[in-house]
Amino acid sequence: MFTVTLLTNPTERTLDLALVDSLRNAWGGGDAVWLAIDEAAEFAVPQMPDNRWDVWADLQKSGVDLIAQPTENRRKKMLLADMDSTMIRQECIDELAAEAGVGPWVADITARAMNGELDFNAALTERVGLLKGLPESVIEKVLDERITLMPGGHELVSTMKANGGYAALVSGGFTAFTARIADTLGFDENRANTLLVEDGKLTGAPGLPILGKAAKVTALEEITSKLNISEADVLAVGDGANDLGMLTRAGTGVALHAKPSVQKECSVRVNYGDLTALLFIQGYARDQFVT
Repeated sequence: MFTVTLLTNPTERTLDLALVDSLRNAWGGGDAVWLAIDEAAEFAVPQMPDNRWDVWADLQKSGVDLIAQPTENRRKKMLLADMDSTMIRQECIDELAAEAGVGPWVADITARAMNGELDFNAALTERVGLLKGLPESVIEKVLDERITLMPGGHELVSTMKANGGYAALVSGGFTAFTARIADTLGFDENRANTLLVEDGKLTGAPGLPILGKAAKVTALEEITSKLNISEADVLAVGDGANDLGMLTRAGTGVALHAKPSVQKECSVRVNYGDLTALLFIQGYARDQFVT
């Protein structure tokens, strides 16, 4: 069996009953279950629809995300999440660069690296180099004034943990940021790169080795082994090319508001929903969310 989930932006709640019923009838689905009125619904189908990507493309024009996945084991035991543009709205290095006066230059490099156009390690090294001499105190300033959480993060982490799950934050960003975000959202652990500091200023070099695409896969392997669960038990979420390794290895890999090159490689794509979409696709109804 397979489960089809339809969802939309929770602030607009424009999912139409007629649309859900029309698609359910076309695909020979079972009764529709509303996980949140006007926001998210699901139904079972006996086989994966042949035209799901054509339908997906049509629904995207209407602001609706469509996910079709095997029903078995869709409720996961572990969350493995990227941080920048995933658990937070920003790219932390871009915000540091803005304080250093090199914002547009760094943001352009970040965008190309996240779309897979540049080598991640080289791009990170180049961007950190542009931060040389920035006072370490600016990190706290950026955290306080520039960083905002992606909507639905609290509910996602809290609900999965309340149901026995484990949450790990694995970022190509920096521990100075992941430590705060992990603590705020309740992650069990966090892994990221380090910014080297000398005499209260950034040296312009990252700590080695750099945590990139391969390191995220390593985190997947190490943490699942520690927890004695399989990779099929993991829900991974990210938006950039350096997330593809973990997204394609995890049982469910979610491309959240992701770069085009990332969406192409992922069968679960969320472009309109927020992080609570990751609960809906596991079958949680909104009244089951833990806040």
